[in-house]
Amino acid sequence: MRAVVVGSGIAGLTAALAAAEGGAEVTLVTKAAADAGSTAHAQGGIAAVTATSDSPDAHFDDTLTAGAGLNDPAAVRVLVDAGGETIRALVAAGVPFDRDDAGELRRGLEAAHSAPRVLHAGGDATGAAIEAALLARLADSDVIVREHTFLADLVLREGRVTGVDVVDASGRRERIDADAVVLATGGAGQLYAHTTNPSVATGDGIAAAIRAGAAVADLEFVQFHPTAFDGEDPFLVSEAVRGEGAVLRDASGRRFAFDAHPDGELAPRDVVARAIARQSAVQPGIPVVLDATDLGGAEALAARFPTIDRALRARGIDWSTTPVPVTPAAHYLMGGVLTDLDGRTSVPGLFAVGETARTGVHGANRLASNSLLEGAVFGARAAAALLAEPARAAMFPVSERSTPAAPASDAPAFSRARLQQLLWDHAGLERDEAGLAHAASVIAAWRRAAPVARSLPEQNTAAQEDANLLLVAEHLVAAARRRTVSVGAHFRRDGAPVAAAIAKEAEAC
Repeated sequence: MRAVVVGSGIAGLTAALAAAEGGAEVTLVTKAAADAGSTAHAQGGIAAVTATSDSPDAHFDDTLTAGAGLNDPAAVRVLVDAGGETIRALVAAGVPFDRDDAGELRRGLEAAHSAPRVLHAGGDATGAAIEAALLARLADSDVIVREHTFLADLVLREGRVTGVDVVDASGRRERIDADAVVLATGGAGQLYAHTTNPSVATGDGIAAAIRAGAAVADLEFVQFHPTAFDGEDPFLVSEAVRGEGAVLRDASGRRFAFDAHPDGELAPRDVVARAIARQSAVQPGIPVVLDATDLGGAEALAARFPTIDRALRARGIDWSTTPVPVTPAAHYLMGGVLTDLDGRTSVPGLFAVGETARTGVHGANRLASNSLLEGAVFGARAAAALLAEPARAAMFPVSERSTPAAPASDAPAFSRARLQQLLWDHAGLERDEAGLAHAASVIAAWRRAAPVARSLPEQNTAAQEDANLLLVAEHLVAAARRRTVSVGAHFRRDGAPVAAAIAKEAEAC
């Protein structure tokens, strides 16, 4: 059987390698270099139970708590129970996880985890180490790899996906036939003015799935990482830095995070991100800072967080003596293409894995370092499923359809920067109906004026990305309007239900 995997992060690589090992003829398509996606940028680590003092049940409970109880318990159970086996497979693949002097895996504590269970490689280069190991395996496999090849659209025949239309670096359009297609294109962080995501995260797979009629869910749940570097050329400052003891301080030097939650800097990400945003608003022009000056000095920081250390020193900051200015940034999309526990979507022949998929694992807010684990676990499950029954679709209740918004008559001319600022302002860390309605009307005007993605010139990849971002934005804003109470990463500041939802969330945490 023939399979096409679109995307080359941990989810796509795992799916492609497993499918090839199972006997499939696999073509892997990725729109930039194979290591250009989010996996290679993942600093925080991979969460899995590898110690006898920990348990899958504890990991299960922590995941549900962070997700505000909106997770699919069956999906979470699959995830946590596969943790140990997944780590063993990654070790066998050559991932050099950090170990202590006795040779045991070194486990870190991160926000909302009840035990140290987060594994790292190269300090804060975990994603890069995993990516490198899997790409080395890919080079030794029979998988055909097509870099710099853009997914233009899915091919449908008689209601099922039978391949992909792609555009190569020269602008040539080509059709690749397949018995099954796996979307592993990552999220849509480029919807927002501030993001930790690489430039390739433009929602291409989600948009293609929507055009094919696949069900999507939970797009309103966008996780904003609390700590991105606040300055030129921003980048992620890992959760693990706070896990090691770094603290957040306001303009007066006070640790303000405890005002928002009893766990302070180690509260769930959405709580910490909103706390930073609110504090920044009351001290305009003076950034909130992350203070790591008590973590053992320059040598210790360079050894534990070499990637962050190099990035900060390149910007002239010695963080062993100077706190780091930070700001929240769009980081991870909990929603996506709706799938079952084996990656099947509602369209026969189409699978989705990783950040592209809505497996139900994350609920309303992803637990730190569960993303790499999800990609590996569900990538492998999707490969097994497509080898067994490539054409079977998952069955879901009919999705609630969005009412088209009335286009704004005075919408400004479209640009990606304007779209990013629109969503940052009105569908970001805090939302309300007035702002969401405004965003919906502007997006509707832009969508009406924009050409259909499949009719764009093949050489104009940026315009195709813009069309994909607009389509995903439309569905994201509509989902945010439908969910009128606050829960997890979706915070509505309007109306009485908000206070009750906040209280319930704090109680659950």
